[in-house]
Formats: sequence, structure tokens, C-alpha cells
Amino acid sequence: MAQMVTSGTSPEGPRPSYMYKVVLLGSMSVGKSSLAFRYVRNDFRELLPTVGCSFFTQTLDLDEATVKFEIWDTAGQEKYHSVCHLYYRDAQAALLVYDIANKQTFSRAKLWLEELEKRFLPNEIVIALVGNKTDLAAEREVTTEEAEEFAQTKGLLFMETSAKSNYQVNDVFMSVVQELLRREKEKASKPSPHGRSTVDLRGSEARPRCC
Repeated sequence: MAQMVTSGTSPEGPRPSYMYKVVLLGSMSVGKSSLAFRYVRNDFRELLPTVGCSFFTQTLDLDEATVKFEIWDTAGQEKYHSVCHLYYRDAQAALLVYDIANKQTFSRAKLWLEELEKRFLPNEIVIALVGNKTDLAAEREVTTEEAEEFAQTKGLLFMETSAKSNYQVNDVFMSVVQELLRREKEKASKPSPHGRSTVDLRGSEARPRCC
């Protein structure tokens, strides 16, 4: 699952390190760049539309592992749609972001999900549906219940956020981390073809990979 697996040390013994590629998908102006900026820099800015793709990194030192996120923030303009698959190729997680005050962006998030379903096998990628801009609650067009029901139907993580007010921004990324690590543990506990439970650490050496 992870692009890189290494072993570190902690008082409890060896601690694994994982590198995950996370891609943000959604319509223009739903706040993808603002979410990434808030998460990485803990700051909010009214950012200009992304051209192509922006790139952020964030490292988390957790009790059970060290996790490095490579966050790919894709452009929402329609003219970039045809090349977006180049950015989310080999991703381990995706955030499908919509604006709770714009119903059309919710429909667009559903289309992005269809794209991911065509390119990834079931359970190959962690997907979170993210309703951003809760600070615009008075203008809400997508109810929490509607989005939550859709996410449950599709087996997605779901959370509403506000990059502007810093509402649940860290929480949504942490929920993705927890699900990724849960899947790592699940994969490691599965018996190998030779009848032993093993963890393949051949990926422990960093390998350059194309985006």
C-alpha cells in the first residue's frame, strides 16, 4: 500500500514509517488548496485557482508509526480534467471535496468517485468525501444527512470541514491516516501463501517513482 516502508525505533521497539500519496479532487473554488494550506501551514488564505497541481508534504509522528503525506492538490478547472489521472496515479488516498453551499460541486464529487472506481480496485485506495465551507452554513445546499448517506452507501469516509475557521481539517486527514494504518495492520496479519504471517519489507528502500 505505502510507497515506502522503513523501520524506526521507539521505546516499545521498531516503529514503521510509511509514505502515502494523497490527492485532493473536486471542482474549482471548493477550497482544496485552502484545506491543504490550513493542514500543512495552519493558516488560511484566499488562494488563487491551482494551475495543474500543487504539492505539499506533512509528517506525523504517531505512537504506532511515522507517516509522511505527499499531498497533491489538483486543479478544479474543467480544462485540466483530462490530465488529472496523471496526478492521482499510484495514490493511496483521495479526498473528494465539495462546497456545502454549492449543490453542483457535490454532483461533481460523485463523478470524481466514478473516475476513481474505474482506475482503482475496491479497497485499493482510501477515499474520503469532504464537505468544505461549513462557515457558509446559512447558504447550505447539501445537507449533512444527504452526503453522509451517500458516503455510507459507497463505503467512503465522510466529514464536513471549514478551512477558513479551521473546523475538522486536521480531523479529516487523521481519519485517513487511521484508515490507512488499519489496512496496513490488516494486510500484515494475513497469512502468507506459505502459511506464515509476514510483512514484506522489500519496499523499505526509497525508490524514485513518477507522479
